[in-house]
Amino acid sequence: MQVGMIKGHTRIIGKSQGYIGLPLRDIAINSTVTGADTPAMESAWIADPAEIAAIAAGAPIILRVIGTVHPPVMVYVGEVPSDG
Repeated sequence: MQVGMIKGHTRIIGKSQGYIGLPLRDIAINSTVTGADTPAMESAWIADPAEIAAIAAGAPIILRVIGTVHPPVMVYVGEVPSDG
């Protein structure tokens, strides 16, 4: 998967650490665990044709977290891009 430019991004992290940079959109969500206005960050990832075919064939989408402490995360499919 390739890093995508998420619509409405508010910052890019990681470049100063040697990574390619990850555009993030800062949002607030209503969480059943942490309550209303819980801070969250979203990033976009774009699958290439081989990855899309693998997903369609039943391959899992794997989330890798660097380190030894796993933060709360969610994975979901975003909106289909418009041509306009």
